[in-house]
Amino acid sequence: MPKKNPLNLNSLQLKTLTLFQALSEIEEIAKPHEDPSGEPGHIMISAMPRPHGDHFHLGSYIVRSQDASGLANESVWLALERKKLIKSLFPMACVLTPAGAAYETGMKDQMLHEGHH
Repeated sequence: MPKKNPLNLNSLQLKTLTLFQALSEIEEIAKPHEDPSGEPGHIMISAMPRPHGDHFHLGSYIVRSQDASGLANESVWLALERKKLIKSLFPMACVLTPAGAAYETGMKDQMLHEGHH
């Protein structure tokens, strides 16, 4: 059985990666990115949501603002980049790597709530 969280990401890093994974599925802000290595599967996320109030919308999901503090934290982005899960263009954009897209954070059900309006 694979180890849960094999890269030992902390809670903030897991939450932020979960948001990047969700953002990568939104057509208006994510598109395939050609990596210099030639490896397929990189996704450019070109717009970061700016949480305001107690929640914000992420595609069809509602996310609590408190779960998104890592989007504005450069050290979180750099940690994810060191672990080769993203390529940081902080604070404007990032490239989600295939490893980042595939990483099981275990946070999606806790953080991404279906919007009902």
